[in-house]
Amino acid sequence: MSTKETTGQAITRSLVAHGIDTVFGIPGAHMYDFNDALYDAGDKIRFIHTRHEQGAAYMAYGYAKSTGRIGAFTVVPGPGVLNSGAALCTAYGANAPVLCITGNIVSHLIGRGRGQLHELPDQLATLRGITKTAERINHQSEAGPVMAGVIGKMLSGRQGPGAIEAPWDVFGQSGPETDIPGATRAPHPTVNPDQIAAAAALISGASNPMIMVGGGAADAGSEITELAELLQAPVTSHRSGNGIVADDHPNYLNFVAAYEYWKKVDVLIGIGSRLELQFMRWKWLPKALKFIRIDIDPTEMVRLKPDVGIVSDARDGTQALTDALAGFSREDRTREFAEFNEDARSRFSAVQPQLAYLDAIREALPRDGFFVEEVSQMGFTARFAFPVYGPRRYVTCGYQDNLGFGFNTALGVKVAHPDKAVISVSGDGGFMFGVQELATAVQHRIAVVAIVFNNSAYGNVLRDQKQTYKGRTLGSDLTNPDFVALGESFGIRSFKATSPGELRDVVKKALSLDEPVLIEVPVEKGSEASPWPFIHPAPHAE
Repeated sequence: MSTKETTGQAITRSLVAHGIDTVFGIPGAHMYDFNDALYDAGDKIRFIHTRHEQGAAYMAYGYAKSTGRIGAFTVVPGPGVLNSGAALCTAYGANAPVLCITGNIVSHLIGRGRGQLHELPDQLATLRGITKTAERINHQSEAGPVMAGVIGKMLSGRQGPGAIEAPWDVFGQSGPETDIPGATRAPHPTVNPDQIAAAAALISGASNPMIMVGGGAADAGSEITELAELLQAPVTSHRSGNGIVADDHPNYLNFVAAYEYWKKVDVLIGIGSRLELQFMRWKWLPKALKFIRIDIDPTEMVRLKPDVGIVSDARDGTQALTDALAGFSREDRTREFAEFNEDARSRFSAVQPQLAYLDAIREALPRDGFFVEEVSQMGFTARFAFPVYGPRRYVTCGYQDNLGFGFNTALGVKVAHPDKAVISVSGDGGFMFGVQELATAVQHRIAVVAIVFNNSAYGNVLRDQKQTYKGRTLGSDLTNPDFVALGESFGIRSFKATSPGELRDVVKKALSLDEPVLIEVPVEKGSEASPWPFIHPAPHAE
């Protein structure tokens, strides 16, 4: 007699089979049979319950973004899905494999508009609009194949989020236990030797090539370093690309320095990057610039058409290009790169008090620790002023730039890396989006050190309203709690630091405690120097 199992149990077995060991979420009525199956999984799956669906999804994002592996969360349909939608948007924009598992109303009422609990007009369409792939399990027998299909698509090519929904009545539906199929990843595109040869020819004739790396190159650091050293070319990055080539490598150029070098660049080599800096933020191109792209997503070659487009995995394409340039040689330029970096550092040292505080955090954070930014004056400045020494160590929200992702995301990073230091840097505005997850940190002993820079404002909005709208401020001033007292009320060790030196010492102490810690840093409202002239620099003179 065959063993029977429910849809919820089959989904859970599929999660385990695919190496997913953690699920973040909040249980709810539509999901009870799945929730119970997670309970049955015992120590095979850790369930971390949160205080808001957005928190669960951001934690899954932090897990995925910092590991390259699937981060999974579960929420109820309708409002639960919508509450987690901001994090799915973030995962889509930052190419992170985040898996949402949700329910739906009972099967025979889907699309009928009867007004059932948590009903959306077309939830599957909503999910498909903010994920790479989303599917419904209509019957217990479909659970394994549908799970494998969604996971395979999430991990193939340019990675991204996926979603699975099952109707309320299907989760508990019972049927024969079947083999759980494994996800099949699409093979990496074959490197086109003609494009490699064309790229090598362009580079061989170039005087000043530059390499730009993005998050798609996170696993190609050694290959990119080899190429940069061969060409004596500088490597630069922005946000998700930070740390792929360490900041202290002789060929690395901080992007403020890279903009000055940009004046003489004749070939740009983009690897796993949308080239956001060069084509969307710098807004100035050297004359006769040629550019090469290595990207696993063929549509990138249409979105921004290069002179030579190599559709391949970053590691494969970079290695093929290095092999094609065997025998190439150029005199050492690393002293020149160091001078560019030193000059840039001297110029952006005026971005205070942010720089002094970021230096203090960097001094306290171990080299292999994780820094999770937030949309804030500190976060914007960190993009160019916080040195990073390894891939995925600088965790960012990509182009969504959404307030409130930082602290919640950091909790997911720490769950994925319990033995590494994880620091979250937020402004008071963004931190209050997810403050309830302090309770989650305490309950599950997630030892993130959360630093809140409190300027009693949405600082960027306030600056823009003062500068561009003649001081006509609306909704940018904030009344805040006493963050130290707030943290203590959750049972969290909480401190206040009023100078960079004090912050450095407090962070070192906090990291030694191995428990959740909250640090408030008061900053005078409107006192921060603007980081934007370095992110959106003025065009070079012709």
